[in-house]
Amino acid sequence: MNQSNKKYSRELTEHFFRNEYGKIVSVITKYIGTENVETAEDIVQETLLKAVDYWQHNGIPKNPQAWLYTTAKNLTLNILKRKKYQKKYESEIEKNTLELETLHISEEIILDEQLKMMFVCCHPSISENSQISLVLKILCGFSISEISNAFFSANETINKRLVRGRKQLRKNKIDFVLPQNINENLSIVLKTIYLLFNEGYSPSQKNELIRYDLCLEAIRLCKILIQSKAIEKKGKCYSLLALMYLNASRFEARMKASNTIIEMDKQDRNTWNQKLINKGIHNLNKAIEEKEISPYLIMATITANHCIAPSFEKTNWEEILSLYNNLIELEDTPIARLNRCVAVSKVKGNKKAITELKDLELYMDIGKHHLFHSTLAEFYRLENETNNAIKHLKKAISLSKNERDTNLLRKKLIEVVPN
Repeated sequence: MNQSNKKYSRELTEHFFRNEYGKIVSVITKYIGTENVETAEDIVQETLLKAVDYWQHNGIPKNPQAWLYTTAKNLTLNILKRKKYQKKYESEIEKNTLELETLHISEEIILDEQLKMMFVCCHPSISENSQISLVLKILCGFSISEISNAFFSANETINKRLVRGRKQLRKNKIDFVLPQNINENLSIVLKTIYLLFNEGYSPSQKNELIRYDLCLEAIRLCKILIQSKAIEKKGKCYSLLALMYLNASRFEARMKASNTIIEMDKQDRNTWNQKLINKGIHNLNKAIEEKEISPYLIMATITANHCIAPSFEKTNWEEILSLYNNLIELEDTPIARLNRCVAVSKVKGNKKAITELKDLELYMDIGKHHLFHSTLAEFYRLENETNNAIKHLKKAISLSKNERDTNLLRKKLIEVVPN
């Protein structure tokens, strides 16, 4: 196989790995137990290595997904057979081995096992931060650095959360079934899906503008929740799905051929995907019918206001500011406050927005994020305070973790610096 074909094989393998990782881990965990979830992850990692090697030398199989599942299944059977001679697990392992040997993977089985895995990772005995980290790592195949960016945390912090979470899984030997109190655990699952979509919409590690695979994965996971008969109240699920569809409608408008970001005020709204906007509005209406207030419902309504506005300047900023006020009453986060300041600038002026941002820095840990400084720089630019704009753009560049964001900030700096 020539070098170009080998490269294609590796890229295709990585694509399937990203898409299938959480599915395979979920299916395997059913047979080796939640206390052995790390072993399930190791099996999937080994499956990838085998796929990279075999596909590069023998070509892509006709059904890559089936190849991955068969390989993972055989590796799991080998582990079960080695454990068979441990007396205290003998009967259980024999049962699981027999079930796995006769297992025929179907989309229904994969959906069921992923739903169970979502709620296993969100068991009440595990801290919220560890729950989110586990779902992102186990179910979605996130790297530690990707999770740390989602949390604005250090890699070491995330690794400790994963260690604690896995320890609780081993200690409690949580049954691989849906919890009776499934609705109580739903919020943490939705929060994880939202973080997953955000990582796809604004990638932290790669220089792509959008990682479609992650965004589509988040949408798919949310659909699993909506399809489940076990979940009674689905207002939050519909709200989150609406929010993701509405944001996804602007995918094409956000990027140039040169792989640079186009900010919302400069986007060609004719390129916004009306089909996705309609899907978003449809799910937003279903959420409203459920009469379940949540941050996702408010954020989806904010995004819907943007999507139906004829232009950036003609957006209903008063309505958006009011919605942000409601949002921070439910969930007072640095990013919500930061985004609210954009609406403040449109309704009450840039100076008021600058004052609120500087106050925000005093009591929230937002000053270490490039978005804080780039937003502040834009307000100063609009007020013709060039020196302050330059200072904060330089700070934003120093804090940016992605070449894509850095390039945009450097372009802004060139535009601001006097000739």
